[in-house]
Amino acid sequence: MTATGFYHALKVDEDKCYGCTHCMNVCPTTAIRIKNGVANIRPDWCVDCGECMRACPVDAIFVEQDDFNRILDYKCRVALVPAVLIGQFPEKVTEAEIFSVMRELGFTHVFQTEHTSGLIKRTMIEAAREAEEKPVISSFCPAIVRLIQIKFPALLDQVLPVKPPIDASAVYFRKRLEDEGYAPEEIGIFYVTPCAAKIAAVKSPVGEQESPLDGVINMQFIYNKIYKLIKSRHETSSISPGEMLPFLSPAAIKYSLTGGEASHMEGRCLAIDEIHNVIEFLEKLENDEIDRVDFLELRACDQSCAGGVLVGGNRFLTTERLNKRAGRFKGVADIPGDIKAYTHFMEQNLDIGPLEPRSMMALDEDMGEAMRKMQQVRHLMCFLPGIDCAACGAPNCQSLAEDIVRRESQLSACVFIQRMMEKHRKLSGEHALKIIEKIWGANRLDKDCDKKGAENNTEV
Repeated sequence: MTATGFYHALKVDEDKCYGCTHCMNVCPTTAIRIKNGVANIRPDWCVDCGECMRACPVDAIFVEQDDFNRILDYKCRVALVPAVLIGQFPEKVTEAEIFSVMRELGFTHVFQTEHTSGLIKRTMIEAAREAEEKPVISSFCPAIVRLIQIKFPALLDQVLPVKPPIDASAVYFRKRLEDEGYAPEEIGIFYVTPCAAKIAAVKSPVGEQESPLDGVINMQFIYNKIYKLIKSRHETSSISPGEMLPFLSPAAIKYSLTGGEASHMEGRCLAIDEIHNVIEFLEKLENDEIDRVDFLELRACDQSCAGGVLVGGNRFLTTERLNKRAGRFKGVADIPGDIKAYTHFMEQNLDIGPLEPRSMMALDEDMGEAMRKMQQVRHLMCFLPGIDCAACGAPNCQSLAEDIVRRESQLSACVFIQRMMEKHRKLSGEHALKIIEKIWGANRLDKDCDKKGAENNTEV
C-alpha cells in the first residue's frame, strides 16, 4: 500500500458536531479549531492519538476504516491479532475459540502480532548499544513517532529505526506464505487495530515507502462480531475449539502494555503512557532537565494499547487479564520455532528508513522570519487577555496569536478585543456579530436566541 500523503483516520461528522470545544481543549498538539460552528482538524498537526474522539460527547468524531468485506478480495486472508484483542474477552474464552470464529468470519490465517517481539527486542538492544546519543526512543507507537516529527523534531535521531510488531509480523507472514507457493497478489494482510494512529500508520507509513499491510479492521467491530458468536455457542454448548496456534510467551503477551518494552532493555529505562504525560516529559528532555536515561518507551494511550480508542473494554480489566494470561504461559519460548527459521531474513528487514521532521508547528521555514514572527506573537500576547476562554475558536490565546501571525485568524476574533474596539468605535456591533457567526455559525446563535425567547415566554 503506497503512502500518498499524510493520511488521518480521525474525521468530523459536521452534522453531529455543534462546536462544544471538548475536543479542542484536549488535543495535545492544538490541532483543532472551531469554524462555522464545527470542529476542524488541521491535518498537518494531528497525530491521530484519538483524544478528541474520546472527549466528544456526541460521537461527532469517528474513525474512517476499511470495509470488512475487503478481505474477500484475496485468496489468502490473514488477520494480525494483537494481544489486547484477547484481553477483551472473559477468561473463560480461549484463544482457540476466538481464532476459530475469526476463520468462520472469512480469514484463512490468524497470527498473533507479538510473536515477532522477541526478535524486535534483540534488534532494539543492539541498536541502543550502538547509539551515540541517549536516551533512545521506541518506535512502537505511531502516534508518538508523529508527535516527535511535529512537535519535537530535534529528537528524531534518537528514535530507534526498528519496525514495530505490526509491520514486522506482516513482513514475516507475507514471506512465509510466498514460500508456501502463494502469489503476492493473492495475499491480503489485515491488522486488527486498537487505535486510530495505527490506521494512519498503515495508510501513510512513517519511514517507509509503503506499508506491508493491506488494510486495518476496527478492533471494537471485530470483537463484537466474535463475542456474539462465542456467547451463542456457549449457550448451546456447540463450541468448536479450532486449530491450535503457537502460544505467545509471557513477555510477548505483555509487550503492548505499559512497561512491555522498557522492562527488557538495558540501562535506566522509563515507560511513560498517556500523550499529555509524554509531551510533558519530552519538553523536559529537550530543555536538558533530565539526564542519565538510556531508553524511553512512550505510548500515547493510558495503559498503552489496552487504552486505545478502539478498544471497547475497560483498559484496567484488559491489562489484568493479559497479566494473568502471561502467568499461565511461563516457559513458552520468546521466539517461536517458525520465526527462528526466518531469523536471517527478519534481521535484514527490521529496519525502517530515516524519519523526516514535519515541524508544521513552526511559524516559518526560514529561521530569521520565524524569529520575527515569534516576536509578533509575543507582542500580540500583550493585548490578548490570557484567560484561554476559547471563544475565538482557538484553544488558547497563544494559539490565536500564532494563527494571526500565520494569517489564519485576526485579532478581532477575541471577544475582549471586540468589546474594546466597539467601545472606541473601531468596530460596529454588526461586524462583531459577523465575526462571531464565522466562528460559531449563525445557527448556533439563532438556536440560543430561540431558546431564550422560549424561556421568557414561559416566565410570562
